[in-house]
Amino acid sequence: MRVIFAGTPEFAAVALARIHAAGHTVPLVLTQPDRPAGRGMKLQASAVKQLALQHGLLVAQPRSLRLDGKFPDDAAATQQAIHDAHADVMVVAAYGLILPQWVLDAPRLGCLNIHASLLPRWRGAAPIHRAIEAGDAQTGVTIMQMDAGLDTGAMLLTDSLAIASDDTTASLHDRLAEMGGDLMVQALVKAQAGQLQPVVQPEAGVTYAHKIDKAEAAVDWTQAAELIARRVRAFNPFPGATGHVAGEAIKLWQAQVHTQAHNAAPGTVLTADDQGVCVACGQGVLCVTQLQRAGAKRLNAADFLRGFALKPGQCLDAVVH
Repeated sequence: MRVIFAGTPEFAAVALARIHAAGHTVPLVLTQPDRPAGRGMKLQASAVKQLALQHGLLVAQPRSLRLDGKFPDDAAATQQAIHDAHADVMVVAAYGLILPQWVLDAPRLGCLNIHASLLPRWRGAAPIHRAIEAGDAQTGVTIMQMDAGLDTGAMLLTDSLAIASDDTTASLHDRLAEMGGDLMVQALVKAQAGQLQPVVQPEAGVTYAHKIDKAEAAVDWTQAAELIARRVRAFNPFPGATGHVAGEAIKLWQAQVHTQAHNAAPGTVLTADDQGVCVACGQGVLCVTQLQRAGAKRLNAADFLRGFALKPGQCLDAVVH
């Protein structure tokens, strides 16, 4: 098959690698423009672009695909590139640009999307984060026939996996990326044979995984410890759950729930030792076992406390006072 690939981060790069290794021809790769990154804020190519260039694939980086939008020249040049690719299908994975109808209609078999949830649950931008935050027992990947809606297209293939009690967005992302790449290769085989059977998404069970906002990082200690612990895992590696001590932001990367009762105000440090920093919550206690000061490394509680004194009775506030 001739496959145009559209994607940007590492999640998408895994799928591109699988498709290329399976022997499909990739005449064109679409990815987001290079972005400033790192301490020097130098322009950095996306994971998909880096992989595509390693394999000598043609790369286009339009700022928009709307012919009547802000960057019509980008869209027109990409339209010509897509036409010249003579693709059977376009595979889309975490691309980051809205596909107008002309793109959806361009390939012979349309556009197939790798979505990291079991649709219709967690349509939208952050399905992995939201599944962990909500305490879902399982998630998975849906291969979807794209339409003009937000993740509303017909489902073509699905596969599921359990969410472990210690899964973070980082760990779950990696497993779902592998699953998504493998499942898309299966979908391409079936598409080539005319064996894909679209299933309309049910209206029941629709939820939306809204984009993660940095403002969500601040821990609300009045919440239950179980919810805070899920948010710590969901926001690892971005944006990182955050508490504040004497005005200094402290990232919380790993935590466990202790169910004992207490009479302390939410956010109060109950104990701080080699086993962790235990903090009173609205319900239960959160024992934080990996922490990080701004500009420093992530450390286990024992090492962190050697360089940052936390005492019982201090408060980890949600905001800087």
